[in-house]
Amino acid sequence: MFLRLLFVLLSALNIAVGAWLLLGQPYARGGNPTDSGVTELRLLSELPVAAGTTGMPAAGSSVAGASPAISYSCLALGPFSTPQDLRNARQALTAQVTRMRSRQEQTSLTSGWWVYLPAAASRAQALEQARQLGAHNLNDYFVVSSGDQPNTISLGVFKDPANARNRRDQVVAAGFPARMSERSESVPEYWLDLVVPDGSRFDWRSRISASGIGSHSTGCF
Repeated sequence: MFLRLLFVLLSALNIAVGAWLLLGQPYARGGNPTDSGVTELRLLSELPVAAGTTGMPAAGSSVAGASPAISYSCLALGPFSTPQDLRNARQALTAQVTRMRSRQEQTSLTSGWWVYLPAAASRAQALEQARQLGAHNLNDYFVVSSGDQPNTISLGVFKDPANARNRRDQVVAAGFPARMSERSESVPEYWLDLVVPDGSRFDWRSRISASGIGSHSTGCF
């Protein structure tokens, strides 16, 4: 009787263990946990890493398949004589360049050549020199009485340096220490700086009508 009861208990225990192994662990049965025809979802960490890669690309690095970098040239056009000439150039070139900027500079411009006698020690001496000039038939002079060179005798201002030299030599030949110097004034000039893509066949000369305009390389901005 005891042996029969022990046999029944062992049989029941085996059945219970078998049921637990069969029903309590669903993934042990094998098969696909997804429905037929549906792509299996996988975590990124489960995907295989391709040889030679280390994950995300570093910041600032080139991306495969991206277009090559574009290079640029920078040049300055000018000088333009008036602000209107500068504005006309900007309008004519806007569609042809990447960036542009205008700037104004001061330049020294020759206004003529001055022939003169150096300043005398006094007003009386300057007037005496003027009288002697007249005695040698050297006219067209002026005694400077004010400004930064008083008692200087002006013998004329000439646009052509050759004419100024002739006047100086004439007075020197008469025995007077005539001198010649260039006179200049500060005037504004206007420039246009451009940034142009290389290889764009940029031709500014065909679009600008102002005369006396040239170009040279400049720093990019």
